[in-house]
Amino acid sequence: EVVKIVMIGITGVLLALFLKESKPEYSIYLSFAVGICILGYAVEKLSYLFEVSKNTGISSVDEEYVLVLLKMTGATNIGQFSSSICKDAGYAAIAGQIELFVKLYLMVLSLPVLLALV
Repeated sequence: EVVKIVMIGITGVLLALFLKESKPEYSIYLSFAVGICILGYAVEKLSYLFEVSKNTGISSVDEEYVLVLLKMTGATNIGQFSSSICKDAGYAAIAGQIELFVKLYLMVLSLPVLLALV
């Protein structure tokens, strides 16, 4: 499945490169669509991970900590995806602001876990 995802990504990049010469605005839409497609596959794997963790007893860990971990993982992936789209579109300043916000958001999310450890 990794090869399938990599091929989707490479195909999307090659198509976007061809489109960039004639219709640059469509290359951004294409990269966004490919990213959403790959993100969809990632969500499928995440749901499988949840099913396995519930069936094997891994969920005996406090659900609050698992929820924080999942929020952090999701925020990181969404932030990275959004930042990459902005960089591809030529808006590096906005991409930097997105990355900064995600980092601060992760710090806020991790605060309850840190306080529980202290």
